[in-house]
Amino acid sequence: MGSFKMHTQIYSGIDSTNYLKDCQLQKVLVICDPFMEKSGKVKRITDILAIGNIPYQIFSEVVPDPTIEVVTKGVAFAAMLQPNAIIALGGGSALDTAKAVRQIYQQAETDAQVQLICIPTTSGTGSEVTSFAVISDPSVNGKYALVDDAMIPDVAILDPEFTLTVPSNVTADTGTDVLTHTLEAYVSTNATDFTDACAEKAMRIIWKDLTKVTVNGDNAELREKIHNASCLAGMAFSEASLGICHSLAHALGGRFHVPHGRANAILLPHVIAFNAGLELTQDTLALKKYAEAARLLGVQSMTERTTVNLLITGIQRMTQKMGIPKLITDLGVDETEFIEAIPEMAKAALKDKCTLTNPRPVTVEDLEAIYARIYRGGF
Repeated sequence: MGSFKMHTQIYSGIDSTNYLKDCQLQKVLVICDPFMEKSGKVKRITDILAIGNIPYQIFSEVVPDPTIEVVTKGVAFAAMLQPNAIIALGGGSALDTAKAVRQIYQQAETDAQVQLICIPTTSGTGSEVTSFAVISDPSVNGKYALVDDAMIPDVAILDPEFTLTVPSNVTADTGTDVLTHTLEAYVSTNATDFTDACAEKAMRIIWKDLTKVTVNGDNAELREKIHNASCLAGMAFSEASLGICHSLAHALGGRFHVPHGRANAILLPHVIAFNAGLELTQDTLALKKYAEAARLLGVQSMTERTTVNLLITGIQRMTQKMGIPKLITDLGVDETEFIEAIPEMAKAALKDKCTLTNPRPVTVEDLEAIYARIYRGGF
């Protein structure tokens, strides 16, 4: 028996942040990163709270790849304030921090009922509608994907105005993360007709408009489309889950602090080639699904294998156009250090929860081989 749950209420479009005026807010903890506070972007939230005479405090210690320490500080803030709502403003790091803070706080304060409102400022993670949160542990250079339906936000506000000033390189990284979400959800062993519908719509938007947005970032109409695609992709993978591209990216990011979307972009062509079994003589179900996705994007050849090869080439052409390199060493990662880290990263990736729904069974040796290709190049 399959299921598709949509717990989060979604409000989208320019000025959709004004929906906060209609929320039943009594005391609010606002979670964001230091830039959101220093740049004044958080004032769009706090001004609405102030007009409504709603008490609030700002926790702005969020860092990229949020750590256990930051989450612990956020929980302490929540325990002190005892809010009835948490508003998360920012990219995936802020949203994941808020989800973990709310989850732990409510487990500690069993009577607490805290509404979680997520307002993404980048178009990438889809965290505003998912049960996933990724938390880092610097002591072991590790990233952990936490998955729990209790972490799904109550409200998502998709106001593209927050994304208009996002730099082109960040737009490229996060947008490629969206494409990875769609393709991994599409070939996941837990995919359904419902998750496929969300993934298909999102991948078509990204394929058509992402490169345009990286060039013309102040185009509000395109920003809104990409923002919505990110959320649709989140809806897809929250139910279908992901695969080894994310598992590999989590371990790589935890060890070398490579931006998550960029890590996915470098790994994705090699993961597609592996999952599709391009080196095998027998066609796989994943090969057929990737070919189906390619045809949806207007990429087609005489056979499914050549179609998937064209899809891989198209992805590489797209990322190259946006300035994303093919090799991990192009990001300044030392080759010797990377090679030495491969066995441990592969072991961590194998244990990652995203690996459970990968369409092709994997071994540590398979994952090591994929890592090897992103510094040597080629398939």
